Amino acid sequence: MQKLKTCKSAAKRLKITKSGKIKKRSARRGHILGKMSRKAKRKLRQSSYLSDSDAKKIRRLLPYG
Repeated sequence: MQKLKTCKSAAKRLKITKSGKIKKRSARRGHILGKMSRKAKRKLRQSSYLSDSDAKKIRRLLPYG
């Protein structure tokens, strides 16, 4: 059987933790941050985890994660 290809764009953006959860970076952190409050930007520094339904789809893109 052939090897499965990893989706490189997903691999650069998402990490699989040791417990098996998928960790992601917060959205809305790219640009136009001057109009956001300090508190909002501070909250966006924290990474979060994908929901179980989304994680199921992503696992197909990261077969060796």
